[in-house]
Amino acid sequence: MSDLVKILIAVIVTFIVTAVVTAVIAWKAAIANRVKNYEAQVGSAEERAKQILADAEKQGKKAAEQAKKEAILEAKDEALKNKNDFDREMKERRAEVQAYEKRVTQKEENLDRKIETLEKKEARMNQKEQSLDAKLQAAEEVCAKQVQELERISGLTSDKAKEYLLESVKNDVKHETAVMIREMEATAKEEADKKAKELVVGAIQRCAADHVAEATISVVQLPSDEMKGRIIGREGRNIRTIETLTGIDLIIDDTPEAVILSGFDPIRREIARIALEKLVVDGRIHPARIEEMVDKATKEVEQIIREEGENAILKTGVHALHPELVRLLGKMRYRTSYGQNALKHSIEVSLLSGLLATEFGADVRLAKRAGLLHDIGKSVDHEIEGTHVQIGVDLCKKYKESPVVINAVEAHHGDVEPQSIIAFIVQAADTISAARPGARRETLDTYTNRLKQLEDISNSFKGVEKSFAIQAGREVRIMVIPEQVSDDDMVLMAREISKKIESELEYPGQIKVTTIRESRATDYAK
Repeated sequence: MSDLVKILIAVIVTFIVTAVVTAVIAWKAAIANRVKNYEAQVGSAEERAKQILADAEKQGKKAAEQAKKEAILEAKDEALKNKNDFDREMKERRAEVQAYEKRVTQKEENLDRKIETLEKKEARMNQKEQSLDAKLQAAEEVCAKQVQELERISGLTSDKAKEYLLESVKNDVKHETAVMIREMEATAKEEADKKAKELVVGAIQRCAADHVAEATISVVQLPSDEMKGRIIGREGRNIRTIETLTGIDLIIDDTPEAVILSGFDPIRREIARIALEKLVVDGRIHPARIEEMVDKATKEVEQIIREEGENAILKTGVHALHPELVRLLGKMRYRTSYGQNALKHSIEVSLLSGLLATEFGADVRLAKRAGLLHDIGKSVDHEIEGTHVQIGVDLCKKYKESPVVINAVEAHHGDVEPQSIIAFIVQAADTISAARPGARRETLDTYTNRLKQLEDISNSFKGVEKSFAIQAGREVRIMVIPEQVSDDDMVLMAREISKKIESELEYPGQIKVTTIRESRATDYAK
């Protein structure tokens, strides 16, 4: 239904409502008259309404047809416009496609030309390759002929020539290596010797130490030979009592006014010496008195041990040691190594370590401590199973020494690798103290055995003619066969022999290895 019709209906409805209201008002004034008039009016109104509705319907149909025509016209105009736009767009797209096809065609033509060019080049390359193959084959044939000719002229096959070349290169490398080693060793030795001498000489000059030589016997002087009988006692009971209580053998022979005490335990030997001297002074020698004097001598020696330990830490300036370590240091007064007193050696190593640590800028107190304790295991190594190094490490661990000191003790004979500069310093100080002239003495058997081992190690190398251990085993000179050992080989041989001596022998200080090669030229004048 159109808007016009709706308006007409609204107007009619308004009109009817007005008429009803009028009729109601009129009905109040005069019900009867008004009813008739109302009915007449209502009928008239209905007719008018119908007429109005009919007119409205006619007008709505005309408006609808008009709107329809206008919509159709607008749709046709829009369709025409869209068609024109589509035609224009199609023309543009067709032009673009034609341009693209043209470019593709040009590219295909260019590719065809390039492919043709490449095919020509490939053909030429194939020809050149065939030519090169022929030339290479010809060159190989020429080379083979030349090799055959060279082998015929030189009298060597290619394998022998390779061996000769490799041997030549090997000799050159060996020569260069020997020269380099010689130069590096000379430079290093020159600098190291100079610096080491300064440090060591300075340390030794500042450290005054005694030259000690101890033995396994002690001698007790007697006022007269008459005392020997009293020491022996009736049926030898006095001498048996002394030997039983001390564990030391008493040797009473023709030596005038002297008794010899023999034993490998130095502390027991010292107790026996003190007890015997007290008995000789007292004059009363019988088993009960002997037992009393041995007991007093034991307490006296124990007191001496503690005093010696305290004196050692005072001399070296090492403090805060465990009391048991101090006691063990004191026991080292009666312990010797190669004739060198162990306590004095430890004190000397401690002082040298402190002096060397000063030169190197290391911890002086720690160096002295490690040097003093480096041989602490020797105080009980005859009582406990194991080497003095391992015993010393166990003692230091037991009494809570620092890891640096423990490593220095464990590494001072090269059993383990040093882990600090303190360990290296203790190694050097120990070597200085042990190797200085007069510090230690060797038995004849040990000395001759070491000389023999030096010569045996040297003679075990190929090309050695003979060897001589000289300077009390501090140097070994080796004569080599000139035809088997070259000048460069000598340098390498000396190094190998020194390494083998280091690994197989134990010796104080160092051993110099000298290789000698003699070249002779002989002719006769006729």
